[in-house]
Amino acid sequence: MKLLTYNFLTSKCIRGVKVGYPLKLNIVEKKEVNADFNSEFITRMLPRLEWSAICAAAANVGSEIPSTMPTDIQNDMETLQKLHHILLEVDVVEGTLECPETGRIFPINKGVPNMLLNEDEV
Repeated sequence: MKLLTYNFLTSKCIRGVKVGYPLKLNIVEKKEVNADFNSEFITRMLPRLEWSAICAAAANVGSEIPSTMPTDIQNDMETLQKLHHILLEVDVVEGTLECPETGRIFPINKGVPNMLLNEDEV
């Protein structure tokens, strides 16, 4: 699972959950892959990113980005390259996602997060 995907996942479909975001990410196994850097793609993704969740994910994979999104980030190639690495080159192979409101654990197996709910959860 790419961390770009993680940015969009939520558990708000669980009965009683109001926000369900951001999910707590626990990485057991990760791999790094190469992806061509495209600053335009990263720049276009910026409005869709929840910066605090991406900062937490970055720390989880051993990377650092500024705690607040720089105002001139479109011109900050160093930060854009770090974001590119975090979002597109880190692949979570095994781990879990945890709902911040209920503590419900969603497994990540072979890079695929299983977000299926039990019948009594919907």
